[in-house]
Amino acid sequence: MDILQYQKEFLSYLESKKWIHEPKNLYEPIDYILQLGGKRIRPVLTLMAADIFSNNVSKALPAALAVEVFHNFTLVHDDIMDDAPLRRGKATVHEKWNINTGILSGDAMLILAYQYFENYEPVVFQKLAKLFSKTALEVCDGQQLDVDFETRSDVAIPEYINMIRLKTSVLVAAALKMGAIVAETTDDNANLIYDFGLNLGLAFQLQDDYLDTFGDPETFGKQIGGDIIENKKTYLYLKALEIASKEEKGKLQYFYKKKLNENSVKISEVRRIFELNDIPLLIKQEITNYTEKAFDTLAKMSIKESDKQGLKDFGLWLMNRSV
Repeated sequence: MDILQYQKEFLSYLESKKWIHEPKNLYEPIDYILQLGGKRIRPVLTLMAADIFSNNVSKALPAALAVEVFHNFTLVHDDIMDDAPLRRGKATVHEKWNINTGILSGDAMLILAYQYFENYEPVVFQKLAKLFSKTALEVCDGQQLDVDFETRSDVAIPEYINMIRLKTSVLVAAALKMGAIVAETTDDNANLIYDFGLNLGLAFQLQDDYLDTFGDPETFGKQIGGDIIENKKTYLYLKALEIASKEEKGKLQYFYKKKLNENSVKISEVRRIFELNDIPLLIKQEITNYTEKAFDTLAKMSIKESDKQGLKDFGLWLMNRSV
């Protein structure tokens, strides 16, 4: 089965769910964010892993939905914390409704995500819930570190990598491992596919950092330069601080101390400093590095070569996205 078929299978399952009931102001925002689209990368990974280890995609659909609902819950709350106006090219939940609605609907989504594990027998349910709790807490850890970094001037690249591992990678890794758990494969296979996802998730987030600054506004779906506006100390910024001249470093630090109403000069100046120091090239090298690390774990997995190739193809597809 290819990626498009997994997406199709997941979307028809998602559409079979009726999200809107009373009170409407709680459930309409949930339906809205879940219908906003996106590539559904995390649920696709859950289905793909279940298919590889058991040839049973439909059994993994409730777990895949749990992953997607949880992921969208984090987006609703992240957008509130970042005061982001757009998500996938449309108004964010707190902009369309209000902040209180965004908080409460997000809370409900977290609880709904847990409910989907009730579709599984006790042994599988326990493994899924344990992994999910660990992952959800790690995502909170990552989000808090991200917030802390905004007011720190001494963030090092390894700290940043750890933060994105927690904030983004662990959920990609858990999505894959959940498919393995549902398929009841060996612990070895489940742990290896988790490691594959962890490295792929790091590559994915680094690419997101790159696209946030250098992506195409037509296809990215979010405001270009959002990280610069928010003074986010991404890999781009931290690497530039490491290698830029004293003058450029001073300029970067000057811009990253400011929150402005009009940001076009700030964005273009920061981008110029990044380009002068080959930062786009250096981040692409890091993306390749983590993608290759992910592919290295596939060799240790006891699955068919065609399935290893399928996971590899998925990784390559992910790294070639323009949105």
